[in-house]
Amino acid sequence: MSSWKKVAKTGQREHRERHQPEVRQHLGLLEKKKDYKLRSRAYHVKQNKLKKLYRKAMYKNPDEFCFHMVNSEIKDGFHYEKDKPEEHSDAQKKLMLTQDANYINYKLNNELKKIEKVKSTVALLDIEERPKNTHIFYVDSKSKAKNFDVAKQLQTHPALLDRPFNRPTLDSLKNMKLQDNLDEDLLKKTSKQISQQYNELSKRIDRAQELSVLSRKLEIKKKLSNKNEPPCRLVKPATKSNAPIYVWKNIRKR
Repeated sequence: MSSWKKVAKTGQREHRERHQPEVRQHLGLLEKKKDYKLRSRAYHVKQNKLKKLYRKAMYKNPDEFCFHMVNSEIKDGFHYEKDKPEEHSDAQKKLMLTQDANYINYKLNNELKKIEKVKSTVALLDIEERPKNTHIFYVDSKSKAKNFDVAKQLQTHPALLDRPFNRPTLDSLKNMKLQDNLDEDLLKKTSKQISQQYNELSKRIDRAQELSVLSRKLEIKKKLSNKNEPPCRLVKPATKSNAPIYVWKNIRKR
């Protein structure tokens, strides 16, 4: 029956709202029913929101605590979010947007190989990281130990005792022919090459460290995408130099 009613209404005349009489045109546009409905609906929506806010403020607990309060504060009556440390550097953001984890690991392996190659060509002067060699001499009595002369025992000059290697004896020093005129250009060239290699090594180490952090971030991001194994808690948030640290529940797998 409803379908027949719809068919019957197709031939009916469309009822329109009458136009504004010319007498009232000086008062401006009169409000139509559709305009009134929109205004009324918007008014009631605002009133309902205000009622909810009034009710929430009325029953507010002054001792209430929310964890978001740790990362926010109120200044001069306005609510502000505290500045958080940036999780990624600009280079990490570009790589995360354009490349995947396989490419990051590939570049990291290449950088590590190049670092080893540069290390093999450059004589590192990091004496603190090297193990300190010890040379023990045994004597018969304490009096001999007090008057013991290491340079005399090794038959070398006292200025050469700090050298762990290439320590010539006094006889070899006498027979050695020292060059009086050294090539200054060659010395400058070699020193410049050494400084360039050290700069390259430091840059490659920084890049390798940044790639390793980014690889760790992508690995954790992939693990977080698994909704079946959510983490228990966040121990440490991510920074530019460190990946985030999460704790997962121990699950025994067969």
